[in-house]
Amino acid sequence: MTTPTALALAQTTGASNGLLDAFGRSGPMAGFVLGSLAFLSVVSWAILIWKFFHIRRSRRHSRRFLETFRSSKRFSEVSAATARVATSPLVGVFQAGYAEIDGQIRAAGDDGQAQPGRYRIRSLDGVERSLRRAIASETQMLVRGASFLATTAAAAPFIGLFGTVWGIMRAFEDIGRTGSTSLVAVAPGIAEALVNTAAGLAAAIPALVGYNYLGGQFKRLRALMEDFALEFMNLAERNFT
Repeated sequence: MTTPTALALAQTTGASNGLLDAFGRSGPMAGFVLGSLAFLSVVSWAILIWKFFHIRRSRRHSRRFLETFRSSKRFSEVSAATARVATSPLVGVFQAGYAEIDGQIRAAGDDGQAQPGRYRIRSLDGVERSLRRAIASETQMLVRGASFLATTAAAAPFIGLFGTVWGIMRAFEDIGRTGSTSLVAVAPGIAEALVNTAAGLAAAIPALVGYNYLGGQFKRLRALMEDFALEFMNLAERNFT
């Protein structure tokens, strides 16, 4: 004896299979639209996962780097410890400033202007410019790939809308050709429209949320780099001028 629950489940399964079969017969345009949305969604999720773990590791390494930087007495000691926290964007900023200071000290020594036992730099502005360039470079590396999320969030709904319009057009064509408004006649076009609409939203919404989340994390890391640059400049001014 068939129970009401089993009957309802069978009807639901049959309707779902019928919808998928109808969409499968809906033509190459529907497949192209759905394939494009699937590609955008898969790549967006890959970028989100990659950036999430990369940012988490960068923040962890940044905390360790700051502890080392603030507890060390020489820049050379900090430089030797950077390999263990290489994911931190602060490492790139520090190395740029350290290289500029080292270059200026060597240049002063070559010119015979260096005093024994004392290290001096010629231009504090040059160190600041090096730090700013490094911050810009590290920021570009951080945001790499995030623009794809913005593109997906903006384009996916319109791609899905195109698929929706195309599916509705096919449904009206089927009605005109068969002279029937039954579900059997319009199912392929309606299925194409509904599935593409849902696929467009499914690709756009996670990409938009992820892009906004990553944007906030990028701002925090950039602020951290700028604060570190100021701290580095204070130490350079106090010890090398």
